[in-house]
Order: sequence, then structure tokens, then C-alpha cells
Amino acid sequence: MLKVVRASLQACAPFNPVRVNCIGGLDAWTHGEMLRFPEAGMNAAETLGLDLCFETHRSRCLFNPWRCEQIVGELPEIRLTADLSHWCVVAERLMVTEMPTIRRIAPHVRHIHARVGYDQGPQVPHPAAPEYAQALSRHQRCWECFWDAQQRAGATRTTMTPEFGPDGYLHQLPFTRAPVADLWEINRWMADAERRHLSQWRHASIEARPVRPRETIDHLDAAGSPVPPA
Repeated sequence: MLKVVRASLQACAPFNPVRVNCIGGLDAWTHGEMLRFPEAGMNAAETLGLDLCFETHRSRCLFNPWRCEQIVGELPEIRLTADLSHWCVVAERLMVTEMPTIRRIAPHVRHIHARVGYDQGPQVPHPAAPEYAQALSRHQRCWECFWDAQQRAGATRTTMTPEFGPDGYLHQLPFTRAPVADLWEINRWMADAERRHLSQWRHASIEARPVRPRETIDHLDAAGSPVPPA
């Protein structure tokens, strides 16, 4: 598997990608194997100057939140692509019940897959449907936790992919296999919804920042640096 990762990284390098996502490893591996695989992948990416992120995906090394928490504890330099929809299936619940774990892995998250899962599947039929409003809002709460960690770390950019997919994910009618919704429209809706969500979160984050006392504000220059009293 590492040979495939190295070859894929070399193929990506000429395009100078912002980030490279890796769905790798196997849930049946030993803990030691689960540590050695991402470590070797990170070393290979570093030699090529690439930002490699490992996805939280079913059947892979990071297949559940607790194993992921263990791995980031032992590999503090690991970077993650957070796709919480997979964990909803593995744990059979929405991830807000695991917020302490979500907060502990948050500093490692560099990219987010904006697909909404639920307790019985990795993809709701449509994230705009009122019957899945709770699933959407619970995912958004976790995404805000990741944005907050990125902001605290001084990140100037965040990345997210609306990742509703066709193969086995998109719900279909029985017998005819007709899709229950238009996949392009779903991803467009998700992208627009998360642009608004991020904008609202940023605005709320700015408003929540503590205001300096008046006398302190009077002694700051245009760049926000303290100015000695005259």
C-alpha cells in the first residue's frame, strides 16, 4: 500500500496541490501497523513538499473516533481529513456525543468532507430535507470545532469538499434504481449552505472576541500595537 501512496504522491507533485487526501490503511491492522503507515506516508510527502492528510474513513486506520484519538496522540504531527459521516455509521450515532474526542483531534484537521451521515448510513438522501435537519446541525457543530482550532492555530485558509457521492451512497428507489435526488443539486446546495455557515461562524467569532478596555484601545496604533503614553 505504501508503494501506491508514494507513486500517487509523485504523480500529484507536478500540480502543486493545496493538499493531498489519503484513504489508507486497514481497520484489521495491529496498532503498530496503523502507526507506521501514516508515519511513512508523511515522510514520503515531506520529501516532495506536499501536505498529506489522512481521511477518517470506514474500514481504514482511522475508522472510528477513539482509534483516531489514539493515533493522533502518538503521532502529533499527523494531519487529517475529517469525514465524520463514516464515524456515524461505525458508531451508529451522531458525533456530538463524542465532543471531547472531536475537540482533541480538531488541531490535526486540515480538510473537511462536508457530507452528512446519520446513525444508519454515511449519506442522508438530501441535507436540505427537514427530517435530516438535526443530522446537518450536529455535523456543523463539529465542523465549527475544526474551524475554531484552525483559527487558533493562525490558519489563513480553510478547505472543504461537498462530498455527496453516487456509488452506494446516493439513495435509490427499489427495482428501478432511480436516484431519489439530483446529486449535482445536492452538492451545489451543500457548498452554498457551508459558505453561508462559514460566513456566519466568522461573524459570530469576531463578535465573541473580548473587547479591550477603552484606555487600552486609545493606546494602540493603526496596526493594533501598543503605543507608549505621551
